[in-house]
Amino acid sequence: MSDILLVITNLPDSASAQQLARHIIEQRAAACVNQLAPCTSTYRWQEKIETSSEVPLLIKTTTDAYPVLEALILALHPYELPEIIAVPVSAGLPAYLNWVSQETNSCKE
Repeated sequence: MSDILLVITNLPDSASAQQLARHIIEQRAAACVNQLAPCTSTYRWQEKIETSSEVPLLIKTTTDAYPVLEALILALHPYELPEIIAVPVSAGLPAYLNWVSQETNSCKE
């Protein structure tokens, strides 16, 4: 079984978040994508403090599928510099983690 990752990214609206989530699943780059409720993000960008509404995605994938997932996010994300953070999953329900691994098994670079 591949190591499991939780990947986080944010998009500017629900439509773009849903489109990206669907494409990720169609390509088997992840087993599941959770689209969360919009949130407010505050950050510094190009020397200005910005505040914007964003839609977070929580993406369950494997280290083997991660390169494909990252490439998909970079290709389809509307931001110049999208947030892409991968957090290793150190524990979880074995049957669920196995399912994530199986669902991404046919993901090819």
